[in-house]
Amino acid sequence: MLDVALLVTCEHAVNHIPARWQHLYHDNHEVLETHRGWDPGAAELAHAIAKGLHAPCFMARVSRLLLDHNRSPHNRSLWSEFSRDLPASDKALLLDDFYHPFRDQAGRWIAERHADGNRVIHLSVHSFAPVLDGEVRRVDVGILYDEQRSDEAFFADLWKSRLAPCSPQLRVRFNVPYRGRSDCHLATYRGLYKSRDYVGIELEINQSLVDGKNNWSFLQKQIIDSLRNSLVELASDE
Repeated sequence: MLDVALLVTCEHAVNHIPARWQHLYHDNHEVLETHRGWDPGAAELAHAIAKGLHAPCFMARVSRLLLDHNRSPHNRSLWSEFSRDLPASDKALLLDDFYHPFRDQAGRWIAERHADGNRVIHLSVHSFAPVLDGEVRRVDVGILYDEQRSDEAFFADLWKSRLAPCSPQLRVRFNVPYRGRSDCHLATYRGLYKSRDYVGIELEINQSLVDGKNNWSFLQKQIIDSLRNSLVELASDE
């Protein structure tokens, strides 16, 4: 029997640019306020989930337009068009100051729980723009997972079965608006642990729901309650 341990991370939590790098955005500062600069609502939701379920919550501290914590080191998208041409020494400094501490903190926590005999459920929290390149995205909540990992598929299905009935009008979909197997933070640990030991799920929330007019607080409660019930059921089935 494996005990279940929940970790919450938020890779696009803020649109902050440290003073040393603000000159990169001198003529494009407004882009930091768009969905490209951060995931509105994601940090709030991640904190709420972690608090409600007594889990640790690790947050990125700089904008994805400076350094994308949800991309592997070899991925060209690790750097945006604003930071891609920085000297190697500057990139190394950014990696040492922000990327590696965030990744190492999560990796260390997962390794410690695994060593203790726990089964890790890693929830990576994001939000997405309701319209992209003129296309309306007809989904409210996306539950992303790797279809080739049976335990991720099982948990995704379990969670959806608990969340969807809470609000029948809520459009909950698997691997939408992104593919669950795309390069991301979770991919690092999928390569290190067996499916049964590590379950990585990305939660994607439509940004149109992240305001006071769309029962945002109620949706957060539904997400937390359904996740709690899913974790309890998962543990009881072990």
